[in-house]
Amino acid sequence: MPKIGMEPLRRRALIDATISAIGERGSLDVTMSEIAGRAGVSSALAHHYFGAKDELLLATMRHILAELTADMRRALQSASTARQRVSAVVAVNFSDAQFQPETIAAWLAFYVEAQKSPALRRLLKVYARRLHSNLLSGLTVILPRSEADRVAEATAALIDGLYIRRALKDGVPNAATAIALIEDYLETKLSRRSAQ
Repeated sequence: MPKIGMEPLRRRALIDATISAIGERGSLDVTMSEIAGRAGVSSALAHHYFGAKDELLLATMRHILAELTADMRRALQSASTARQRVSAVVAVNFSDAQFQPETIAAWLAFYVEAQKSPALRRLLKVYARRLHSNLLSGLTVILPRSEADRVAEATAALIDGLYIRRALKDGVPNAATAIALIEDYLETKLSRRSAQ
């Protein structure tokens, strides 16, 4: 078994600590010292690996996006129909790995910070494009392109909105309920199409 060096482990520990600290605080108003303490390393070492806090925040957002992308790829590979692809995209966003309180809080904090940070805004645009594209990978087989675009946009808005409501501790209490709400919307849109 290959050995993993200390640097990747420490970097990952700092990213995990960042998600935890943001989740607990509910904002990006956390210090490098606080994050380093949670990760069990010194502030100097945290600065050595990431430089300023902004770089650590960017690395954390990239990590969250990379995990979501990897989970999405696996889910899409196991989907055998266009409709299953759409459901897989929805389900991944509310999976046990993704729909954790700390991760939900981190997403909300990053959305707020993206209003000021061009780098975070770019990452969130990448996320939005990927989500839309993944939804379209199934929807364009079922619906005409213009309608598929609208349904993908509305589905993405539902996903984001349910995350926001959950981050604010309001609304949908669990992943199963969130998925059911979105699936109800999709079934309504898709059944109307098949009835025409």
